[in-house]
Amino acid sequence: MSDIPIKANVVIIGGGIFGCAIAYYYTRNHPGKKIMVLERNEICNAATSRAAALMTIIRAKRSCIPLSLETYQAVIQMEKQLGESLGMRMAGMMHVAASDASVNELEALVEIAQCFNQPYEYLSHEQARRMSPWLKADEALRIGFIPGEAYCDPYLLGTFFARCARQQGADIVQGCAVTELIYSGGAVHGVRTSAGTIESDIVIDAAGAWANILSMQAGTAIPMAPVRSQYWITEKADIFRVDGPMVLLPDAQAYARPEGGALLFGVREQQSLYASPDKLPDDISHFVFSDDKGMNDLAENGERLARFFPGFYETGIKYYIAGFSGYTPDGYLVLGAVPGVENFLLASGCCGAGIAVSGGVGLALAELASGNVSPFDLSDFNVARFGKIDPFSQAWLEKCAMARSKKLSG
Repeated sequence: MSDIPIKANVVIIGGGIFGCAIAYYYTRNHPGKKIMVLERNEICNAATSRAAALMTIIRAKRSCIPLSLETYQAVIQMEKQLGESLGMRMAGMMHVAASDASVNELEALVEIAQCFNQPYEYLSHEQARRMSPWLKADEALRIGFIPGEAYCDPYLLGTFFARCARQQGADIVQGCAVTELIYSGGAVHGVRTSAGTIESDIVIDAAGAWANILSMQAGTAIPMAPVRSQYWITEKADIFRVDGPMVLLPDAQAYARPEGGALLFGVREQQSLYASPDKLPDDISHFVFSDDKGMNDLAENGERLARFFPGFYETGIKYYIAGFSGYTPDGYLVLGAVPGVENFLLASGCCGAGIAVSGGVGLALAELASGNVSPFDLSDFNVARFGKIDPFSQAWLEKCAMARSKKLSG
C-alpha cells in the first residue's frame, strides 16, 4: 500500500472465519463493491484452525439455529463454485442424558428440532453402543440422535469462504495489522494499518480475541472475553469408528467426535483460563495455553468422563489443541451495529460455536454493511445488552470465563 489513502466500501478487521464469511456473502450479493479483509498474520490461523468444529444446528439458543442452517447451505454453494468437496462428515449428533435434568434438556431440544423440521430419533442402549463402541451408555435415561448434523475441518471451511470471496472480487490482505480506527464525530471513517491508511464507508470489527482493543477506540466495549477452549485427540484404536457420530455428554460436561480412527474430545474445567485482550500477543501460535497440556484438567474431570468412556484411563493421548474463543456471560454472540457509533459493525463473541454459525454471521453482517436489514433476528446478540462494562477488568473476565465452565453443550 502507498501513503495515499485507499478507499473501500467495507473494511473487515480480522481474517478468521467470520471475516472471510462476511467477505464471501458481501461479494456474492453485492458485486462491484470494494471490500477488504485485513489480517495481520495468516487467515484462519488463530481460533478458527483450533476449533473442534462441531457444526451443531439444534441447540437451546434458538436464535443461533438459522445462522447454522445457513452455514450448511453455504457449504453446498461453495463446493459447487470451487468444484471441490469440503469433506464435511454428516455423522449426526448423539445426546446421552443420564440425569433428570439432562433428560428435560434433551426433550426440549427434540421439541426445537420439530419446530425447525429437523429429523431426530431416540436410540436404545444397544444402538448407541454399536454406533460408538467406546461409549458406555448403560446409565443413560434417554439417548437422542439428530442425524442431520456434521463436523468439518474448520480451517478448510474458513479458506473456502476466503477463496470464493477472492474469486468474487474481495481483497484479502495478510500480514497487514490494523493499528487504529479512524474515528471522529461519532463515526468510524476507516482504519490505519501497518501498510497505510484505508478510508471506508463501513468498518467491521471481526478481530476475535483482540476485538475489544480496537472497538474501545470508538468507546465501544464488546461484552465478551478471550477464554481458552481446549480438546484432546487420542491414539487410534478399533473402538473409535471412523464413521461414528458426534456425542454430547452433558452429565460429564464433555463432548466427543471421531478423528480419523481416533477420538477427539473436550471437557469443561472448573476454572477456565482467560486473558485480557490487551495482554495477548499478536500471534498466539507460540502461546502456552497449558504447561501440562491440560492433564490437570483431565484429571479433574476424569472420573465423570470415565463413567461414559471406560477406556479413558487406558487410552493414550496423542494431541492437545487449545485456542481462545470469545465468550459472553449469556453464551450469545455479539453481532450488528454499535449504538451511538456510525459506520461500525461487530462480529464477535462466538462462544465456541463460531464454525457452526459462520454462514449466518457472514450473511447477516454482509447485508447490514450494504445498508439492508439482516435476514436474521439479531436482537439476542445486541452489543449493549449488559450495559456499561469494562472488558479488561478481572471481574468481567472471570464472569465470561464462568460461562464456559458451566457450558454443557458442544
